[in-house]
Amino acid sequence: MIDPVILQQGNDWRAQAEIFDEIFFVFLALGTLVGTIVVSYTLWNVYKYRDDGNRSDEEFDAPVVGELPTGQGGPKAKKLFLSFGLSAIVVISLVVYAYGLLLYVEQGPDTGDEGDIEIMVEGYQYGWAYEYPNGHTERGELIVPADQRVDLNITSRDVWHNFGSSDLRIKSDAIPGDHSETWFTVSSEDVEAQGGEATYRVECFELCGSGHSAMEGQITVIPEDEWQEWYNSTGNSSESASIEAPGAGLTAASGVSA
Repeated sequence: MIDPVILQQGNDWRAQAEIFDEIFFVFLALGTLVGTIVVSYTLWNVYKYRDDGNRSDEEFDAPVVGELPTGQGGPKAKKLFLSFGLSAIVVISLVVYAYGLLLYVEQGPDTGDEGDIEIMVEGYQYGWAYEYPNGHTERGELIVPADQRVDLNITSRDVWHNFGSSDLRIKSDAIPGDHSETWFTVSSEDVEAQGGEATYRVECFELCGSGHSAMEGQITVIPEDEWQEWYNSTGNSSESASIEAPGAGLTAASGVSA
């Protein structure tokens, strides 16, 4: 079982993991409540209107196939249409609520003056390569700062892959010649809770060949000041940046917005 990732930022950013947890909880709680009411009311009516042998068939006005039930023409007809109305309100409210949250997931938080970092992700058989704005590359491990929005520009150099992390609730296709985007953010509180360094497993979610099951990586999140110190020591001349796997190198670069 994956531990819940509580990533509320001090500037009101919300991580995708938190949003999906909230949507799931709201639908589960409301569905359980409505289901309990409906089943209880149904069972109560089954008991109340059970055939106890004292009712004459002449008193029962059986419904006709295709006819809208009206509760035998009494006040029960109002209950029927009231239930339809309440159901419509609940469903429409859930759609609007979920749509608003999913728009946030799609667009991401507004970084404003906080800035964000864009990293190029390239899948290959069978691993992941990451290129930072200064040209530095890493393989297998993506190192990012806490309390920052991290934008990922994802592609592939050979076949279809799918970059994702179940812990962070992110997943995006990696397609040769095309680019997809996703984002995530991890709070410093969550990093501290994991001992000063938070790690999340990266997997490929698209069957891409014989080594698909071993195509794993790791996202490592460290405090922003430590990351900045590490990042300043990297560059095109750094040791990690000079490592090249077989095949073409990364095909695009990104930039950091201040």
